[in-house]
Amino acid sequence: MDIELLGTLAVTENEVSVTPRAPKPRQVLALLALRADQVVPVASLIEELWGDCPPRSARTTLQTYVLQLREMIAAALRKDPQGASARTPKDVLATAPGGYVLHTFDGSSDVREFDRLAGLGYRAMDGGDFPRAARELGDALALWTGSALADVQAGPQLEMESRRLEESRLCALDQRIEADLRLGRHRELLGELTVLVSRYRTHENLHAQFMLALHRSGRRSEALDVYQRLRTTLVRDLGLEPSSGLRRLQRSILMANPEHTSETLGTDRERLTRVG
Repeated sequence: MDIELLGTLAVTENEVSVTPRAPKPRQVLALLALRADQVVPVASLIEELWGDCPPRSARTTLQTYVLQLREMIAAALRKDPQGASARTPKDVLATAPGGYVLHTFDGSSDVREFDRLAGLGYRAMDGGDFPRAARELGDALALWTGSALADVQAGPQLEMESRRLEESRLCALDQRIEADLRLGRHRELLGELTVLVSRYRTHENLHAQFMLALHRSGRRSEALDVYQRLRTTLVRDLGLEPSSGLRRLQRSILMANPEHTSETLGTDRERLTRVG
């Protein structure tokens, strides 16, 4: 079974879609797919579908959705190019003590591949191998085709998972940009960072990276303007001043010492991570 979650939901078996169109069965499949090969408790599925106010028929209705998913899996299994599949729908979407588990067998999951590649990138960053870090993290981020589960109606469980995935994406993006800056790719980053600071208006580290990229590109006044705009937003929206790390970066740019600004981003591990 192949699973795609980093964008629109797509789950296939033998290259045949087993993704339902109805909103609630899609929610069930999405949560099972996010936790593939792990038991998802019935209580978690019910909370996802109905929140704190499930109907009396919740368990029966959930069983109906599982049956619908198994029917789609059965149709996909019949398309096995090797002939009749040895697996049954109940092998793929199995009942387990207290819940259900979606087995991938030898299939793929874009979330797992993202985590694997991002982990390689982080280790490369820690080891000072910036070319590899940029490559591995770039490959991880390329798996994203939009917001996670962009076309799935999200209840409490999926909302929490989507936030977790987005935070993982931001962390990988932050590290990939830092690797690119270490490699002297500041000019290539300007367009991307222009979009990112508009999207994440109070994310301090992205603004710091944008300031450094502008400064290294000979656009010192624009770098200082980025700081002033961020400070205005932080004070107005959150009642906060920029962090000490960002203030040090501003002072470094004012002193026009590009070597020190590089050290500021590389060693200041306050991480400047307010996200808006």
